[in-house]
Amino acid sequence: MIGLGIWQLERLQWKEALLDRYAQAARSTEPVAFPLADSDPHRWLYRRSALDCRNVLSTGAVSGRSADGQAGWALTARCAVDGGEAEVVLGWTLDPAPREWAGDKVAGTIAPLGEGGVRLIADPPLAGLAAMGAPNPAEIPNNHLAYAFQWFFFAATALVIYGLALKRRLAQRGEQG
Repeated sequence: MIGLGIWQLERLQWKEALLDRYAQAARSTEPVAFPLADSDPHRWLYRRSALDCRNVLSTGAVSGRSADGQAGWALTARCAVDGGEAEVVLGWTLDPAPREWAGDKVAGTIAPLGEGGVRLIADPPLAGLAAMGAPNPAEIPNNHLAYAFQWFFFAATALVIYGLALKRRLAQRGEQG
């Protein structure tokens, strides 16, 4: 358990460095190419980017928040682009019904999409939609210090229980002998 606590402290340092890198990326105004074929597209998270959606392959809606924090729907489009496909969040709405959008050039911010994927959050929004809340690396949880304390507490608790059990056993031996 102590080893797990130490591991969580190491993860804390790693996570703080990652969050710092993301915060610096979010402050950067220099755009990067959208990472279609990158083996680690997450290294471009929170950077400005652009792509040309040549053809809309599918549309959808997922839960999302507006720029002013209101809950609603993020309307998405899966786009055919040079070099593959890309997920684009067109904007925010209260109505999840699909919007007509034939594709075009899209500028915005690279944001996480599930495990290992990335998407482009359009800024400005498209298809007559409202602005999405900007992806914010400060919203990524960093619970590693709490987890480390939890493991150290478990180890201390186990030590106390062991001590009490040992004391009881010694007391029983003293009564027998």
